[in-house]
Amino acid sequence: MTSKLYINEQVGIDDTKKNNGSKELPFKTPAYALFSVVEKSLEATTNKEPELLVFKKNEETPEAGPDYFPITASALKKARKGCEGLKKKAIKAASATEQVTKKLEALDFNQLKEDKSLPKAKPFKIIKSYNAIDERVKISGWVHRLRNKKSLCFLVLRDGTGYLQCVLTGDCAKASANLTLESTVSLYGTIKKLPEGKSAPGGVELSVDYFTLIGLAPSGDESFTNKVQENADPSLLLDQRHLMLRGETLSAVMKVRASLLRSVRRFYDEEGITEVTPPCMVQTQVEGGSTLFKLDYYGEESFLTQSSQLYLETCLPSLGDVYAIQESFRAEKSHTRRHLSEYTHIEAELCFLTFDELLSHIEKLIVTAIHYVLEDPVAGPLIKQLNPDFKAPKSPFMRLEYKDAIKWLQEHGIKNEENEEFKFGDDIAEAAERKMTDTIGVPILLIKFPVEIKSFYMKKCIDDPRVTESVDVLMPTVGEITGGSMRIDDEEELMAGFKREGINPEPYYWFTDQRKYGTAPHGGYGIGTERILAWLCQRYTVRDCSLYPRFSGRCKP
Repeated sequence: MTSKLYINEQVGIDDTKKNNGSKELPFKTPAYALFSVVEKSLEATTNKEPELLVFKKNEETPEAGPDYFPITASALKKARKGCEGLKKKAIKAASATEQVTKKLEALDFNQLKEDKSLPKAKPFKIIKSYNAIDERVKISGWVHRLRNKKSLCFLVLRDGTGYLQCVLTGDCAKASANLTLESTVSLYGTIKKLPEGKSAPGGVELSVDYFTLIGLAPSGDESFTNKVQENADPSLLLDQRHLMLRGETLSAVMKVRASLLRSVRRFYDEEGITEVTPPCMVQTQVEGGSTLFKLDYYGEESFLTQSSQLYLETCLPSLGDVYAIQESFRAEKSHTRRHLSEYTHIEAELCFLTFDELLSHIEKLIVTAIHYVLEDPVAGPLIKQLNPDFKAPKSPFMRLEYKDAIKWLQEHGIKNEENEEFKFGDDIAEAAERKMTDTIGVPILLIKFPVEIKSFYMKKCIDDPRVTESVDVLMPTVGEITGGSMRIDDEEELMAGFKREGINPEPYYWFTDQRKYGTAPHGGYGIGTERILAWLCQRYTVRDCSLYPRFSGRCKP
């Protein structure tokens, strides 16, 4: 082994099979370079520490170009610590390999034989098997937990519908020594009711008499627990999102999400509101041009939609009240815990109603949909598990005018983003809004925002033209989950709104025509699915409420 090792973080590779630490084939990190010396023996004391040379730009003579320089003392100290970690990991892997060898000496999967004298096993999903007491069943799924104990094996099987505790004995227990977490199997056996004092999902366990292996998951370095480690860096866990979804918490949130969307659709159906599916590729804006994602659409400039609102408004004369549930996109470079670049938007537009009726409708939607989710036999218990102290919202919600909210913030010494006292016309930013909502501690309909801080299409209040007939729904612990308003129904007033915002109205001809060909009073709103889920499931960030979250800097996997 050379006494000098080269490190280049840009092109180096931490793999002794591919690189040797020479100038031509450098390593990527100093820690691995040190580890490469002891990798074979795993005992640093038998090897002399090499000199580490790190690739960096030559500050003294830039014309000479970048070169390799001796590692700094602090970086070397860090590298030694990293090397120790790699050594421990390698020792653990070697031990795991030894365990695998022992496992291979156990009964081979193919040696298992099904007892043909037993009743034929009926195929079941786990959630249905809870009621199949004393029946012989066949259940397929993933090994969620695994514990071998001499002649017994305790296994928890997962199939997406639920979890099933299983007990393997005899030859099945011997063969299970070769199983790994996340392997797929088909288990055959009898469903038994648990005795008093014992607990397991569904109150049952499967007494396994035979199993077949479908797919064996890796062990060692590639094992599931090495891929998804507790307390790992969040960005690394997001890289492994496809595996993280197998965890009990994330999968529970996704099941609650499905129930929420189902409950919202149920409410709309009961209210006689029609679902439509507007386009996601558009050439107009709804919430300001700075948050648009641009795309080339056959040579024309187009965007991903920020909202389906304008299209929903065009449906009112033909379909009456309408709603849409689909993705919206916002190009905000925001890293707050309540922002996503892509989110599932629940939007509705309703006609021939007043502002007060719109507020009552939004309130009814939230209360009813949450009630349906809580009574769902799957989602209800999951919410109790994720958010034990959750209390369902009740009508009526507190109605708080913007001007009174400003007064509340002043009285409680809460400052605006310039660290000054709030004044009429200020946008109430997230931190102040959250402080107020959490302090008050009840759902709030925050209404009548100033014209200047709201969108061009929002209708002004007749009794106070400084403000609009607008609303944000604020929930304790999460803040704003809904925003809505009455829409301008007068063509001339709408054109003034376009002019105020500096927007060319020509591309919106199909939208402004709604005010020309039979205008009508109407209003609508949008709900961020992930925000309402964060409140419902007590998640710190909306990223935990999206299947594959997209935000600034993240568009994988």
